[in-house]
Amino acid sequence: MKQFHDLSSPEIASILISGGIGVLKTDTIYGVVAQASRKEAVERIYTLKGRDDNKSPIVLISSLEQLFDMPNSQLREILDHVWPDKISVIMPSIKAPDWITRGNHSVAYRMPNDAALTALIEQTGPLIAPSANPQGAEPATDIQRAGTYFGDAVDFYVDQGVVTDNIPSQILRMLPDGTTERLR
Repeated sequence: MKQFHDLSSPEIASILISGGIGVLKTDTIYGVVAQASRKEAVERIYTLKGRDDNKSPIVLISSLEQLFDMPNSQLREILDHVWPDKISVIMPSIKAPDWITRGNHSVAYRMPNDAALTALIEQTGPLIAPSANPQGAEPATDIQRAGTYFGDAVDFYVDQGVVTDNIPSQILRMLPDGTTERLR
């Protein structure tokens, strides 16, 4: 298990691309991350967290081109208005793999407004990033708490200080009629 202090190390992207998982601070809170395209890495996170199999993960993207399903012009206009920001948007999906949709036929995406995180996602492709905690426990606000939760079961930790603004992202759901519903 490796420890880093910022996201600029090329080794972080290499570990993720090779199917590894790690803990890093997203644009909101610390998350456990893996490449969304790696079923075995995604399933490893579900096992690690004790996460319900039917609970879809958040998928972090760096551009609209990384969405599994390309948005129509109406949806693209909404996304251009809300991203990048701490806003997760749940969209219907027919192309996302089942290890992402978890039977929900939708994907929750977020495009972070964080240059270092965006640069990492540009290198790795979309990342799942559920909160860094076992299901039902308080999310880790620092790397020490994450280490207590997961120990050597992850491949790396990125210590980016304490999360002082422990507020999760807003959540919008895209409805079939093209409007949005605010869930949080």
